[in-house]
Amino acid sequence: MAPVATTPYEAASSPKNLAIPLIDFHTLLSTSASAKAETSKAILSAFEEDGFLYLKNVPIAPSTLSNVFSCSKRFFEREQWQKDSLAWTTPSSNRGYVARGREKTSSNLSREEVQKEKSSNPDLKESFEIGREGVEGHPNQWPHRFDLEGADFSNTMQEFFLECKEMHRLIMSAIAIGMGLDEDYFDEIVSKGDNNLRLLHYPSVKKEVFEKNKGQVRAGAHSDYGSITLLFQDMRGGLQVQTSAGDWLDVTPIEGTVVVNAGDLLARWTNDLIKSTKHRVVEPPISEEGVDEYPARYSVVYFCNPDYDTWIEALPGTWENDKYGKKYEGINCGDYLVQRLSATY
Repeated sequence: MAPVATTPYEAASSPKNLAIPLIDFHTLLSTSASAKAETSKAILSAFEEDGFLYLKNVPIAPSTLSNVFSCSKRFFEREQWQKDSLAWTTPSSNRGYVARGREKTSSNLSREEVQKEKSSNPDLKESFEIGREGVEGHPNQWPHRFDLEGADFSNTMQEFFLECKEMHRLIMSAIAIGMGLDEDYFDEIVSKGDNNLRLLHYPSVKKEVFEKNKGQVRAGAHSDYGSITLLFQDMRGGLQVQTSAGDWLDVTPIEGTVVVNAGDLLARWTNDLIKSTKHRVVEPPISEEGVDEYPARYSVVYFCNPDYDTWIEALPGTWENDKYGKKYEGINCGDYLVQRLSATY
């Protein structure tokens, strides 16, 4: 793939056959229809080519992100019994604390095979899962019961969840414009916000852990399940994306950007016009010689989905001229996501 280098976006990296475009989100908020259309086409093109892109100038303040990361770090520093009391329970709820070794991210759809991978190469991470508020029978597991800091955490994450929800809507609007659909085509379909905010902590790890087990990673190779994913990462590095040629390439952290990738459900929804690309988290490069430990890594991920009651089948314009027609049977969004989550826990 040739490097992208055209306004309003540019190539953030162009190793081998992959270029991850860096796109200015601000133009999506423009009153200029032509500017919005150009940016929308750039976003759609990135999803169609490699499934990944960087966004800059997003409508989330740096101070907000800093506070979210600080609250996340302090949460993971809590005593283990407090975190365990907020434990994740079921795929249908998908809320609460996930201890190290509980989940194995994998591209395998068989629960039995995932369990084998978990036994040999467990993911080196812990997480905290947050869903939308007010879902009957599936309350979020907030730490406000412990102290005032827990209450502040709850308020911070609820507000951030809603900011990301609006970003999701705007990106889906861009996809709609790029595909020649009405700008508000997806608005009602994502209005409830059946999304998942995941706080991730990859604890520091001795180099020897990776040296003794060559297959060890911090998070296994996988594609995401939903429509799109918003990734806010620290500057440690370690995220890699797999190219169509099978190479693993670094998604280098760029300050002030959000990494966005397409998920399996969006690929299915667009009859595979949009790509859902495998990625993983490995040990980051160590710049200092003599250091025998990889430092902790923190990231914040917002998994975006259609509302759970949405029926997913090939969108208009994605299958009519395909010689195979619709490649997938229709499926309920919520059922599909629960099925995928069930294999990883």
